[in-house]
Amino acid sequence: MSLLSRRELLDMAAGIAALAAWPGGAAADEYPSRPIRLVIPYTAGAAGDQIGRPWADRIGTLLGPIYVENIGGAGGAIGTAAVAQSAADGYSLLLGNGSTQVMIPLSSAQPAYDGVRDFRAIYRLITSTLAFAVHPSLPVNDLRELIAFAKANPGKLSYGTPGVGTGNHLVGETFRRQSGLAEDFVHVPYRGMGAATNDLVSGQISSVIAVVSSQILQLHSAGKLRLIAVTSERRLSGAPDIPTVIESGMPGLSYAGWFGLFAPRATPDVIVERIAAATRAAMADPQLQESYRSQGLEPDVDSGPDKFQRLVEDELARLAPIVKSIGLKRD
Repeated sequence: MSLLSRRELLDMAAGIAALAAWPGGAAADEYPSRPIRLVIPYTAGAAGDQIGRPWADRIGTLLGPIYVENIGGAGGAIGTAAVAQSAADGYSLLLGNGSTQVMIPLSSAQPAYDGVRDFRAIYRLITSTLAFAVHPSLPVNDLRELIAFAKANPGKLSYGTPGVGTGNHLVGETFRRQSGLAEDFVHVPYRGMGAATNDLVSGQISSVIAVVSSQILQLHSAGKLRLIAVTSERRLSGAPDIPTVIESGMPGLSYAGWFGLFAPRATPDVIVERIAAATRAAMADPQLQESYRSQGLEPDVDSGPDKFQRLVEDELARLAPIVKSIGLKRD
């Protein structure tokens, strides 16, 4: 177990003190008076669990009991919509990401929710990257070889994602168009990445585009799948052998993902700030930070409601024309 430095202890103490002293009268004093639900809008065992559950475990000692509920399906839309429709009292939170809050609303003809109108951003927990992973039987080691193999074997390759309209799907469709593969790289949407990854390992599909996680890295190390490119600007410190899409000659595939906490839009300011303050204290814990970094994720120790809200709105504005230009549609 690692020891906290004096600076880290002071940071955590300040965060805890902020919780106790936060203005807001009885509402702040009473919240939370019962367990808080964190909805992870993906099936159990996927990357969402490896991000949300460590946060829930740590935050329980700072804020109060948290229980996790996995509500998978439709690329995250079902669980996200469930939180949007929940009472705005701070007892239903969402572990959202760029797919649930940006891509799905942008790509749906009749979205079940609006990522800005129906939610309040609280705190970005981590930034992440996506990876192209192939079955080890495929004789390819990078994107150039994947393109050449697909063109030489038309109609035989497929790629799995956690659903239509997700960030994973956006990267996949951009890859198809920029590489000229057209119908030679078929999209196979799943209810979550867990099932897609299992099908890749068993050889049911040729490849996946997945969030880099400890599971994906372990399967790569064990030779059960092969990572051939990551969408980050630089190689990952935890997997320095994997080239980036930029090195592979396809900078248009660069994509930075994130996961963070959201609440229904009408949730009171005092509750949102209380959750954010507790999360800031939790993110100062080096053990929690290391649990994320070991999975190829980068913890955000300096987030907050206003900063995170601006990020979501900026990403909506940036990706809207891209989604329109490639004709990405969920319905």
